[in-house]
Amino acid sequence: MKSLFDKVSRQCSKAVTNNYSTSFSLASKMLGPTIRQDIHNIYGFVRFADEIVDSFHDYDKRTLLDRFELDLKYAIDERISLNPILNSFQETVNKYNITPDMYGAFINSMRLDLDKSVYLTDEEYKNYIYGSADVVGLMSLKVFVKGDKAKYDELRDDAMRLGSAFQKVNFLRDLKADLDVLERSYFPNTDLHDLSEDDKARLIQEIKEDFDAGLKGIQRLPVEAKLGVYTAYVYYRRLLTRLERTPSKEIRNARIRVPNYEKLGLLAKGYVSYRLNLI
Repeated sequence: MKSLFDKVSRQCSKAVTNNYSTSFSLASKMLGPTIRQDIHNIYGFVRFADEIVDSFHDYDKRTLLDRFELDLKYAIDERISLNPILNSFQETVNKYNITPDMYGAFINSMRLDLDKSVYLTDEEYKNYIYGSADVVGLMSLKVFVKGDKAKYDELRDDAMRLGSAFQKVNFLRDLKADLDVLERSYFPNTDLHDLSEDDKARLIQEIKEDFDAGLKGIQRLPVEAKLGVYTAYVYYRRLLTRLERTPSKEIRNARIRVPNYEKLGLLAKGYVSYRLNLI
């Protein structure tokens, strides 16, 4: 029965979320039950595409990504895929009318990671972030508003800014791996091999401005989505604070983390703020 296969596919996407990201898994648990699975489905899709270009070093990444993209097209058109991650993702795409320009932009940014290692201009930088992060926020927003176009249009820009903030924090946190392992440099006009305190401060200020815009959107989200997105916001904001307090040379040479016990504390703090209507 297709229904059983769909159930197994959804379980696979949930397992990807739980195993690949502790912080995102915690945040997703704070989403309302009617939207939680669809966010797992989106996460599974973007995580697998990202893993192809970032992790599968012993394989032909380009062929794998091409095949993944082709299988995605068939999955959406035919409403089924024997790849359970794509099968669950197509369910969400078709349910919420997530448009090809969104998931296509994400695949295009992943493809850039196969060919491009340095981003020299603000335009290149912004285009990459749009495809790799902003559209993930937009796909999630489609789920959060459940087809309410007016609400989607109202929150669209703020969702993009929040996606940008998350991605830029990831860039700073993963600076060592991006430069030394993947040989990528995303921030333009910045010597990331010898990151200065001034450059770090400039980047962090840019991220704070994105977070401020994103928070305004979170405050206007439907109730089912608000706590989960706010939980992710609180976590990433704390990670940014840790990066701000860490010397630039240390950021270049170590991956800064938020310990699990602190994540649980942030989760509790976010829940209290939510219950007291402070967000």
